Amino acid sequence: MKFLISLHINPAVLDALTDEEKAAIGDGHGRFIEALKRSGELITTQALVDPSQAAVVSVRNGQPVVTDGPFLEAKEYLGGFYLIDCENKERAIELAAQIPDTAIEGLGVEVRQVMFADGQLEA
Repeated sequence: MKFLISLHINPAVLDALTDEEKAAIGDGHGRFIEALKRSGELITTQALVDPSQAAVVSVRNGQPVVTDGPFLEAKEYLGGFYLIDCENKERAIELAAQIPDTAIEGLGVEVRQVMFADGQLEA
């Protein structure tokens, strides 16, 4: 089963961390990635730039309209994700609990099963 573990970031929370705490988060993600690779459960992981660097695209009267991001005014934003393949939701939650962000108040880690990929519905 495939699961998306999404990392929701609050810039104010990150800004309040010490350099040592920020380094510990980075090191923790590095260890987590290596463990997922060893177990064969990692499909991919990506980190995203700050939403201020995003482009919001809509189509009006048949013409694309592009504005600078972010799309929503929110305290939190999607900062990155892990796409994993594991046996069940319980295992996905077990893995997500190993992500260092889960120990920091104000950061969010969400686990959602992938419903379909490449047009193929999951059973």
